[in-house]
Amino acid sequence: MKYNVIGYFLSEGFRNVFKNKKSTFSCLGVMCATMLIFGLFFAIGENINHAVEGLEQEQGMQVFMENDASEEEIKQLSEDLKQIEGVNSVTFVSKEDAYNTMKERLGENAEAMDGMSPDSFSVSYMVTLTDLSLNNQVYDEINSLDTVRKIQNKRDTIETLSKVGQTIQIITFVIFAILILISLFIISNTIKLTVHARRKEISIMKYVGATNGFIRTPFMIEGIIIGLLSGIISILIVGGGYNYIANSLTQSETWQDLSINLLSFGDMFGQIVLVYMLLGVGIGIIGSSISMKKYLDV
Repeated sequence: MKYNVIGYFLSEGFRNVFKNKKSTFSCLGVMCATMLIFGLFFAIGENINHAVEGLEQEQGMQVFMENDASEEEIKQLSEDLKQIEGVNSVTFVSKEDAYNTMKERLGENAEAMDGMSPDSFSVSYMVTLTDLSLNNQVYDEINSLDTVRKIQNKRDTIETLSKVGQTIQIITFVIFAILILISLFIISNTIKLTVHARRKEISIMKYVGATNGFIRTPFMIEGIIIGLLSGIISILIVGGGYNYIANSLTQSETWQDLSINLLSFGDMFGQIVLVYMLLGVGIGIIGSSISMKKYLDV
């Protein structure tokens, strides 16, 4: 008996979805737009947080030497750096180390370095600080040394990325809330059309004793199906788009100079799937409940 009831609910839910194709496509379009925008800002926010965490762990800066620096100058710079107040540690990074590190960061995209050799990189020192508040002071002292060509100041990047990350979180929340309301409106009105077309059937079902829950369930399933379909479509689009953009960025010289690792889509997959499924099911249930209220209260 239970099997027959469940089968009835599912068959009615699917029938409603395919019976109103235009309305269903409208719902899918709006919900996919909601999920895609969320996925975009979520991916950006996660990568910024990942970059900030990595930079904070380093707590310092990378000091690059002139390309023609001699062995004596390389050793002397190490001593000079260690004597600066506020410096915690000084780690030498050879050309080979820099080359291998870049290959590891690129991962599957390491082929972008074809034709390059360790000589394409400069020797450098990774300098960590005893206190990040001393960053500007240490930076000025290091910058005054003769053999220093460039300093990658991670403190500025951390502050900038943190501000950008906070801004993106606020924007994501506002846009997400607006799009959820739009999705609820569209999906509830779509189901309302189906309910209105079957209002006589619903009246008869109530007359013979069918409960509100029994009448409501097929329409809730309709909303859930639309929500889940939207989630699946959005995951495929977001995953494909993210991988394409990430591969393009990691192969560009500008991005390689920034030395920032991007998360893979797999790292975010679980969270995105969970949000998409909850969003799809939640909007489906709430939207169908709103659309049924008028007909079940009479």
